[in-house]
Amino acid sequence: MEELKIDISETNKGKEQIIINKKYKYNYSYTKKNKSKVYRCTEYKTLNKCKSYIIFNDKKEILKYDGVHNHFEQEFNAALSLTKYRIKKEIKKSSIPFNIKPKRVFNQISQDIGFICPEFKSIKSQIIRDINKQLPPNISSFEEIPEKHYLYITKQNENFMIFKNQNVIIFQSPFQAFLFKKYCDDLFVDGTFYVAPDFSYQVFITRNFVSELNEFYTTSFSILRNKEQETYKTIFEVIKSNCDITKDNGKTYLILYNIENWNYYNNIEHITNNASESFNNYLSGLFSKKPTYFRLIYTLNNDVSLYPDTYERRMLGVWNKQKRKTLTKTNKIKNIIESYKKMESFLISNERNRSHIAGLWFECLINLNNKIN
Repeated sequence: MEELKIDISETNKGKEQIIINKKYKYNYSYTKKNKSKVYRCTEYKTLNKCKSYIIFNDKKEILKYDGVHNHFEQEFNAALSLTKYRIKKEIKKSSIPFNIKPKRVFNQISQDIGFICPEFKSIKSQIIRDINKQLPPNISSFEEIPEKHYLYITKQNENFMIFKNQNVIIFQSPFQAFLFKKYCDDLFVDGTFYVAPDFSYQVFITRNFVSELNEFYTTSFSILRNKEQETYKTIFEVIKSNCDITKDNGKTYLILYNIENWNYYNNIEHITNNASESFNNYLSGLFSKKPTYFRLIYTLNNDVSLYPDTYERRMLGVWNKQKRKTLTKTNKIKNIIESYKKMESFLISNERNRSHIAGLWFECLINLNNKIN
């Protein structure tokens, strides 16, 4: 028997797939009584009716192999399947898989290769599907919100969710509580509907102005079931208690002003809700549509986990560390894309066919994936 190079992949439905010599794909067919598994060529169920197959025992040793095919080699499709499978494995292994943003990065070249190489979009869709699969099942009502969940714990291993009743669930990390208490005189509040889960009314946020840094920090998130004034009172009472605030800012504020007029508390330099509105826009930009409950909580938790480090660095006068790192990676990606655009122009000028151009951009995609990871 010829020496075979065997790679393990996976179909879009999650079933095991065998790739031989990076040229031919075999899907799982059935298991025999002796526990050996039969895999048939993927062209078996097409018009080609390819009869090639391979049989493994339970130790993945080859028992029988018929390598005669009645169709061309599938080197491109085999490489595509392996790439998708490797990306899927990396997503599953990652402790923070939702930080991978394939749409933002890959869309930089989708206009160039979307029509030339449709498989490109297939890979992008596959990544997004597998990221979403890492989330718990969606919930459809306030009653289904769990009392305890691993997403209620921050990366610093501290509680993120501090209160829940039938009308509201409130999130505030210990560091957010520290900021709220220290800067409670400069308090801004606002609500957004765009990122509120379908079963809720609004996501309500508080932001505090840190005068030493001349910037705002978000100090709590609440998901509301309704817009009753009692619900908002509950939010402030809980936050005051959690932050161990003795003075009565929240209560006085609620009595003096109707909720329709809430805007700011004690900072005359910021008399609009732009401070809160800017964060609402930031949240809206993270999601292409309304997020599920768990996707929203994951995103908020991940964002809040960065606060202690950024606050400490900025208080020490270090501002550009993260921004510089992002800019460097972005420039690398742009340079890669530009180099492949030049190669594409060369192929077109030499009248190369579509498969050469598709292969070029497929190589670019793999190169980009390596840079992203």
